[in-house]
Amino acid sequence: MIVAISGKGGVGKTVFSALTIKYLTSKGKKVLAVDADPDANLAEALGVEVENSIGGIREELQKIQHKIPGGLTKEAFLQRKIQEIISEHKGFDLLVMGRAEGQGCYCWVNNILRENIDKLSANYDFTIIDCEAGLEHLSRRTTKDVDIMFVVLDQSRLSLNTALRIKELAKEVDINFKKLFIVQNKGQNKNFEKEAGKEGIKVIGVLPEDNEIVRLYSEGKAITGISEKANAYYSVKQVWENQNIY
Repeated sequence: MIVAISGKGGVGKTVFSALTIKYLTSKGKKVLAVDADPDANLAEALGVEVENSIGGIREELQKIQHKIPGGLTKEAFLQRKIQEIISEHKGFDLLVMGRAEGQGCYCWVNNILRENIDKLSANYDFTIIDCEAGLEHLSRRTTKDVDIMFVVLDQSRLSLNTALRIKELAKEVDINFKKLFIVQNKGQNKNFEKEAGKEGIKVIGVLPEDNEIVRLYSEGKAITGISEKANAYYSVKQVWENQNIY
């Protein structure tokens, strides 16, 4: 199952992504975590380190596309490079997308990337994509289709506007998803819930403000170190145990 977690900047996408990964791995699920945000905070939230990214591979391939070493095809060379940068951890693997494209045409690289990462996702029970703000990143795309799209809201009207535009934006960048849900972060706004409902978008969970998350962030510690009794983690658990989610 491929899950994308989107929304405007600063709403708490990475917190929801990290706690989702914590929950799924606690259930013995094999998870591929994909950090698609150029700011790349997911690794820190998960308490791990990474040395390279897809962005780095993309730049390297763009420079050497006419002289792939060892007689390898571009596809084989890229597949080997992707395997090298996937970091393996207890319960999950992590792939960091890194910076966006620079100058020049990267179409040939991105086409190969899509194919390889789609194949890679097939080896996991869940692929969790922590997206950058907006949906443009998925037009480059880490995957062809998304099973579940979560849009995270905070208490700002701008975050609701992002959620309400999600279907339109998805069509523009040719993204397919089977289900679309909203998760409210930092408390509940019933007016937002009603407005989203009018557009056929269900609010499936509400994450309360949690002092333990604030403490972990301030101390530079992994969000996944949060207690299983913490309110935020319990709320994420409830989202995933909702029988209507699959």
